[in-house]
Amino acid sequence: MSPVVRRIIYVISYELIAILLTTLGLVVLGFGGGNSGVVAVAASTVAVVWNYIWNTLFEAWEGRQESQTRTLPRRIVHAVGFEGGLVVWLLPVVAWILQVSLLHAFSLEVGLLAFFLVYTFVFAWLFDKVLPPVRQRQPSPVE
Repeated sequence: MSPVVRRIIYVISYELIAILLTTLGLVVLGFGGGNSGVVAVAASTVAVVWNYIWNTLFEAWEGRQESQTRTLPRRIVHAVGFEGGLVVWLLPVVAWILQVSLLHAFSLEVGLLAFFLVYTFVFAWLFDKVLPPVRQRQPSPVE
């Protein structure tokens, strides 16, 4: 399987399961199934679009740096920037769809961020077990 096909399968399966789990979580918290599903789909759509935008911006910035090594501090900046931007984009969407205050929407967002931290780790780990990444063969020095 090509790396591109694997990435597409990853994103689609990740987002479909995330939509299902987010919808169920919001229903358990007392929000109607319809609104919960709309929030889940909207959040998934915003996350995918923001991920593309953020990674494009980050990689452009990274390309202008003296060192392009992805150090721990750089990875932390990348993750915090992505999650922070996601909260900014999702906060008004969640508040509007669920008809709650921005503060209430923020508390829901904090819960979602905590959930997705664990979900992303577990999903990626299981995905790699089911569809291991294809490692490109390194040419030997004599080739």
